[in-house]
Amino acid sequence: RHPARFPRGLPVFAAEPAGADDAARSMAAGRLIPQTSPDTIADGLRTSLGDLTWPVIRDHIRSVVTVSEEAIVEAMRLVWMRMKIVVEPSAAVAVAVLFSPEFKRQAAELGVRRVGVVLSGGNVDLDNLPWGAK
Repeated sequence: RHPARFPRGLPVFAAEPAGADDAARSMAAGRLIPQTSPDTIADGLRTSLGDLTWPVIRDHIRSVVTVSEEAIVEAMRLVWMRMKIVVEPSAAVAVAVLFSPEFKRQAAELGVRRVGVVLSGGNVDLDNLPWGAK
């Protein structure tokens, strides 16, 4: 099954750091806008969309919700505190979106009651966690 084929009626949202928001800007413009100067702790999301990825986002994602760096770090910490799983910042972006007013608004408008989040990656320096003592 092609990964871009989602079940009918399933709203799919994308999550992105505000400091690397090429997908959100592209969706708003209706055309691919390349990433220029990404500035985010979520290093796995600093790359730009391309000719293969943009059509999937454009055609199958309901909206792209962005979050702050602070929200990303808090989401990393929340996942650690509640699940005892250390996730990299790029994975924490999806968790951070769940707490954003924009996602909550859109989910409420659609009557969304259940949400799935994909957590991935382990690119974390355990000796330098962003919420630890400095």
